[in-house]
Amino acid sequence: MITLSVVVPVRDGERFISDALASLARNARRDFEFIVVDDGSVDDTAAIVAESEVPGLSLARNPTPVGLADARNTGLKLASGTYVTFMDGDDWLAPGYLSGLVAAIDGLGCDFVRTDHVQVEGRKRVVHRAPEARRGLVLNPRETILPADVRTMVDYPYAWAGIYRRTLGDLLRFPGSLHTAEDRPWIWRLHRKAASFAVVSMAGLFYRRGVQGSLTQIGDERQLHFFDAFDLVFEDLEPEFMPKAVRNFCALLAHHLELAERFTPELRRRFEARGAAMVRALPADLVAAAVPRMSVEREQALRALLPEIPAGARVRREEA
Repeated sequence: MITLSVVVPVRDGERFISDALASLARNARRDFEFIVVDDGSVDDTAAIVAESEVPGLSLARNPTPVGLADARNTGLKLASGTYVTFMDGDDWLAPGYLSGLVAAIDGLGCDFVRTDHVQVEGRKRVVHRAPEARRGLVLNPRETILPADVRTMVDYPYAWAGIYRRTLGDLLRFPGSLHTAEDRPWIWRLHRKAASFAVVSMAGLFYRRGVQGSLTQIGDERQLHFFDAFDLVFEDLEPEFMPKAVRNFCALLAHHLELAERFTPELRRRFEARGAAMVRALPADLVAAAVPRMSVEREQALRALLPEIPAGARVRREEA
């Protein structure tokens, strides 16, 4: 019987996939399976994976790229473990990390467990903690969405920072129409619909930042999927959560506007037009309450886009 399935989507990852595979080998157990989904790579990624000798590893190949969301969904369909987790092809794991994840969710008996992670930029290593301070306690996921004006668990969307019962079924599926920001509606749905979760103080996943070719570095049409992602967040959202979702969206929109130099002039015009239209469609009172709580830079970016946002009282600022 397979205890844990690890889904690893990768596209054109020949520079880093060997590091990822080596870390999986150091975590291997007879009851673990590793499902690498090659999403239409045109480099040697698939060959490197096929030639590896990682115990329990299988390779699925998409002849043409379908995007991170559907690549993960392909891995989910192939998974047979009691639990499932994710790792991107340019990241890696500390030895024993996966066994620690399994021990945590086994011991707590909840639907999913979230963890901290280590962000890597060159030689720099920084531990990023999940926002929930209560550790090792089974909690109601809905009760960790609010308050609106501080960083909460829906502001920590990384699918690879945790372990999940595969019986969660469709709650684990990613919106396949999205090629970026797919984790935003995913984390909101998980916290709204699942019954229980916990956070544990483990930081065994190393998340590589600033990788050339990563969507965070590219300003093409896929960045417009950010708006589609939040359309899904707002869809059928309970009124009690609207202040948080509005603030979440506005803060991330401002972040994208701060990076708008990566866009072509035409794409920038489209991005700004869609952003302005979406903000105007939101409850004006919630927007007016959210904007003064952001950093000065983000507030300025939003007011440059939408001068009509009412000026609110300045308050202690929090970042999403």
